Amino acid sequence: MNDAFLSIITSRHCKRAFLARPVPRRTLERVLTAAAHAPSPRNTQFWQVAVVTGEARAELSRRLCSAADSGRPYEPDYGNRPDPMGEPYERRSFAWGEAFYGAMGVDRGDERARRAFERRNLCFYDAPVVMVCHLPRNAVAGTFLEMGFFLQNVMLGLVACGLGSCPQYSVARYGEVIRAVLGLGPERLVVCTLCVGHVDETAPINAFSPDRAPLGEFTQWHAHPNSAPDSA
Repeated sequence: MNDAFLSIITSRHCKRAFLARPVPRRTLERVLTAAAHAPSPRNTQFWQVAVVTGEARAELSRRLCSAADSGRPYEPDYGNRPDPMGEPYERRSFAWGEAFYGAMGVDRGDERARRAFERRNLCFYDAPVVMVCHLPRNAVAGTFLEMGFFLQNVMLGLVACGLGSCPQYSVARYGEVIRAVLGLGPERLVVCTLCVGHVDETAPINAFSPDRAPLGEFTQWHAHPNSAPDSA
């Protein structure tokens, strides 16, 4: 068993504070090229990525903040959670919220502090690189599965290169703005943005890593057709 690779998987978690240090384009190219080896039925490879840096990144952030300040309601191109979620998912989500805002020293009822953090979200937590992951407008569940394979490869590849990342579904609700800034066209569906950069290890928020469910909560073993799942 390759413990080094497994440690890359377990060490990956969302980072929300980055250094201004630039990320070499060659590093990003190597990660994206490797990530493209993700499984893809019939080798269709529906995923697309816009890599946004420099002034283009700054303009995208400005436009997103302006959209948020407008008060106009924006809707994402797709839903990422069932409604209602039910148990144990509602419980896990609530526990995450308490731990997450607690790690930032923000009271859950402090709307002003939460809005300030939302603005940092739209500024990509100062990450110098933003990746916008998008699919064809007619994407189906299986197409999203392919994108998930690819995106996980990207995030693990970044960890292997000493970088951190944070996928952002919340920013994707401004898909209309993102398409306009990047010239993607209405036929593209924005899946998420991904902040990428060198991690600020001094930021307390980057020490936050939510607990994961134990193996027994999400795994069933079947060794014989006549045996009960928990007796294998």
